[in-house]
Formats: sequence, C-alpha cells, structure tokens
Amino acid sequence: MRKVRKAVFPVAGLGTRFLPATKAIPKEMLTVVDRPVIQYVVDEARQAGIEHLIFVTGRNKGVIEDYFDIQVELVNTLTERGKKTELSLLDELQPTAGTASFTRQQAPLGLGHAVWCARDLVGPEPFALLLPDMIMQSEEGCLKKMVELYEQTGGNVISVEQCDPKETNKYGIVGQGETRGSGFRIDGMVEKPKPEDAPSNYFISGRYILQPEIFDILSTQEKGAGNEIQLTDGMLKLAQNQDFFAYPFEGRTFDCGSKEGFIQANVAFALWRRDIRGKVFDDLKELMETVEPAERRAETRSAAAE
Repeated sequence: MRKVRKAVFPVAGLGTRFLPATKAIPKEMLTVVDRPVIQYVVDEARQAGIEHLIFVTGRNKGVIEDYFDIQVELVNTLTERGKKTELSLLDELQPTAGTASFTRQQAPLGLGHAVWCARDLVGPEPFALLLPDMIMQSEEGCLKKMVELYEQTGGNVISVEQCDPKETNKYGIVGQGETRGSGFRIDGMVEKPKPEDAPSNYFISGRYILQPEIFDILSTQEKGAGNEIQLTDGMLKLAQNQDFFAYPFEGRTFDCGSKEGFIQANVAFALWRRDIRGKVFDDLKELMETVEPAERRAETRSAAAE
C-alpha cells in the first residue's frame, strides 16, 4: 500500500464573505486566537505524518507563501532581543526546506479544478486534501485518524459528520455500508438530497484521502453545479472503479468561511488554551450579562412602540 505523503490545500478562494477584510488579507490568514486559519490545517496534516505541503493559490495570495518562509529580519531582531520562546515557536512552525510547494489556479473554476492544478506536484501517488476553511478541534487530528483507517482499507477515505436529518439538502451526503475499522464503506454519494431521498445523515466534512486516478477524471470533468468543476462529481466517477470509505469525525468542526463559524472557532480555541481560558471565560460571562439586558430593553421598546 502506498503511503500518504503529500497534502493539497486549495487556498485560491476570494473570501468574499469576509469583505472588506479580505480585500487585502487572504481569508486563510485571518487569525484564530494568535495564528492564521491555515496554520491549524497544516498542523493537522503534519500530525498525520504528511511530508510535503502543496498549496494551490491565486492572485493576491503571496502572503501565504511569505508566511511559510523564513523572515530573516524578524529572526535577527528576536535573536538580538533574546526572545527564545518566540524563536522556538517560529522554528517549530517552519516547514523544512523543500517540503512546501505552491502552484497557481488562474481562474475560479471550482474545487475539482483546484485539485487538478496540483496534479504534477502530487504525481502518481495517493494524497490528502484538506479544505482550509474547515478547522477541526480534537486531541488527535481528523486526518491522522483517516490515515490509520486508510492503512486498514486502502482505496479512498473521506471524513464525515452527522447533520440534522432535515438539513441533508445543504450537504454532500454519503450512504452508510458495512463497518470497517473506525469507519464504514461508502455505498453511495448524493449532492444535497432532499431529506426523504437522503441515504443517511452523514455529510462530507472537508478532509479527503484520494487516489491519483482522480486527476485523469478531473482533466475531462464537465462543469457542474455553480458552473464549476465539482470534486464530488469526479469522486462519483472514481467510485465506479475504486472503494470509498468514511471516517466519522467526532470532534468539533468550525466553518471559518462564515462569520459565525470564525467567531465560534476563536472562542472555542481560546477556551482550549490553558494560558488564557480563565480570563476569556470570565470576560465572555461578563459580556453576556451586559448583552442580555440590552436585548431585553430593545424588545421592551419594540413592544411599547407597537
């Protein structure tokens, strides 16, 4: 069985839901507590044993490449000031030379197209795909557990989570087959089915291990929903000849592509930090005690006006 050594990160999106901030700052570089969103996803990949990081970028994304490079002036200044803790942190986060690659997606043609843009950097081997908008919180990373399942099953592995059965029309849904290790065999995939037509309430949640044959499929894949090349359409074709398995992730996932998910992630990861959780908790409690009366006053004024 071929080892999963490489991971693809599609980071070319415009981040329009975070305008005006993303006019100058890539959405992947917005910070959750004290590190960019993309760092959490890279950390997850490295915990899973990934050796080569592949970023599919777009225009105005050069800061991501700069972030994963060495900043000589910063290192020299910290060294002169004896900032050993900060230097150690930067060294820990720094990819080893030659283990990060960048390629360009010149046009916003969808996730399937972004994955296809990484074909030459991935080569003829299985690879992980991590959507950078989705950051996951658990003691053991989602991708690490997926790699463990992959080593038992081979084929392709997708992370899934359970949604409200009434909301299956919001997600890509998979059918639940026989149990395999910590996951199950996928016996069908449907994009945004009506609740009455959904094969389960397990939805695809942003982590994949895919075989390289997906690239040949995507090279001729016609545009689908949103007039974009959809990865799900390509996976459906790949599933005709290869096995797919699901790993049900049991931690917490935050969609940092939405304002609500981004704020939730900041609160959740702040409360996970021993060095700041106490102060953050007390501040949130005080804030909620202030906000709630204000809401009630607004409701009272509204009722009086009516």
